[in-house]
Amino acid sequence: MRHPFLTSSLPGRWALVGLAAVAAACAPLPPQTPAAQAQAQTPEAAPTPTACPKAVASIARCLSGQDSAGAYYLIAMPHQWNGHLVLHAHGGPALGAPRPERSAADLERWAIMVKAGYAWAGSTFRQGGVEVRAAAEDTERLRQIFVGHVAQPRRTILHGQSWGASVAARGAEMFTSTTQGQRPYDAVLLTSGVLAGGSRSYDFRTDLRVVYQYLCNNHPRPTEVQYPLNIGLPADATLTTADLAVRVNECLGLDKPASARTPEQQRRVKVITDVIRIPASSIQGHMNWATFHFRDVVQHRTGGASPFGNEGVLYRGSDDDAALNAGVLRYRAHPAALARFAQDTDPTGHIPVPVLTAKGIDDATAFVELDAAFKTTMEQAGTSGHLVQTFTRHSSHSYLSDPTYPTLMAALLRWVEEGTRPTPASIASECPALEATFGKGCAFVPEYRPAALNTRVPERAPQ
Repeated sequence: MRHPFLTSSLPGRWALVGLAAVAAACAPLPPQTPAAQAQAQTPEAAPTPTACPKAVASIARCLSGQDSAGAYYLIAMPHQWNGHLVLHAHGGPALGAPRPERSAADLERWAIMVKAGYAWAGSTFRQGGVEVRAAAEDTERLRQIFVGHVAQPRRTILHGQSWGASVAARGAEMFTSTTQGQRPYDAVLLTSGVLAGGSRSYDFRTDLRVVYQYLCNNHPRPTEVQYPLNIGLPADATLTTADLAVRVNECLGLDKPASARTPEQQRRVKVITDVIRIPASSIQGHMNWATFHFRDVVQHRTGGASPFGNEGVLYRGSDDDAALNAGVLRYRAHPAALARFAQDTDPTGHIPVPVLTAKGIDDATAFVELDAAFKTTMEQAGTSGHLVQTFTRHSSHSYLSDPTYPTLMAALLRWVEEGTRPTPASIASECPALEATFGKGCAFVPEYRPAALNTRVPERAPQ
C-alpha cells in the first residue's frame, strides 16, 4: 500500500534537501546573523535562591527562574567552585509543556559535575518536542543569565547529552561570538549523542514502524482508520503510551521473559532485532519515539508533511527477506519537510572550538555509527582538527559512569588552556587516577572506531 501524497515521482533524497529549501510550503529558517547571535535584548530577571536537589544539597547553593521565553532553569554553584561553568543541554526531548522539575532531575543525574567543582546550569527549553535551534537559543539565554546575574566563569563548556548533543552542536555553530566579540563557549562536550542530524538519525525508527506493522498489523489495527506510518500518528489520535505498550506486548510479549513468549512472539522479536539491529529491550522506547515524536515533528515542525521515508530500502536479516521487502509499507519523505527538518536539526560541523565526544559502544538508543556520521560532517566542514572522539565499554545511554565525565572535562580544559589536543589513549590513561575520588567506572576503549552509519542503517535510495 502506498500513500499517494508521499510517492509521487521525485529525485533523490539528498538532492531534495538542497532543492527544496526554498519551497513555499515549508519556508526555511532564517540564517543566524551576528546581531541575531546576541538574541533579542529582553532584560532577563535575576534568578532566585532555591533548594538544591538532594545530590548536591550539601556542596552547593542553587538558583532558579524562568527566562523571558518561558523556559525554566536551574543553576548550581558549588561552595568550592573551580571557576568553570558547565552549560547543560538535556536529552529527550520530552513532549508537552516544560516543567521546572525537569532541570532538577537533570542536575540530580549530572551531580558529578558539581561534585568535581564545576558550576552547572540547565534549561528545560521553552517547549517540548523536536526543535533544536530553539533549544540552542534557550541554552544560550541561560548562559547570559548566568554571566549577568551570577558570576563570570573563566571557561564555559557547552555539554549536550543524547538529543541534547544535537542541541549543543547546533548551538556551538549558531553562537560563535558575544556582543563583546568573545566566544560564548570555550569548548563542547557531547556525550551519548544523537549526532547525525534529524535527516538521518531517525531513519531506523521509520524502518522499525514499517517492519513492526508488517509483523503485527496492530498499529493501526485493520479496523481503525489507516494513515501513513511516517507521520507517527494523526493529529487528533488519542492513543497513549500505555495504549501503545499494550499493542506491542500483545504482538511481541516484551513484558515477559523471552522464555515465556509464544514461539510466534519470539519469532517476531527476532526479526525486528535482526533487521533493525536493536535489542529487544529498546523496541518499546523506539516505538514510542516513532509514534509520538514523529507526530510532533510532522504536526509542529514541518508543516504537516513528513520528513521520514523508506523508499528503496532493502531490508535484510529476517527469516524471509523477499516477503518482508514485498510486504512492508513504503513512504517517501516530503522534500520541503525534509529540508526544513534538516535545517533545524542537522549539524554543519562549523564549530570553532574544541569538541570532545564520548559514547558507549553498545548504546542501543544513540548507537556508535551516529558518531561516525558526525566525524564525516566535521571533516567536510574542514574542522576535523577540532574533534576528538572517545568510546567506552558501557551499554547504557543516559549515563556512563562517575569518573568518565571529570576525565573528559579535565582533558577538554587542558586542550583549551594549553593547546594540548587529547587522544583517546591519553584520556583512557588518565581516567583511573580519578577513580580514587569519584569511584570505579573507567571503561574507555581507545582503539575503537565505529563503522559508517550506512553499514547499520540503509541510506534512503535516490529515485
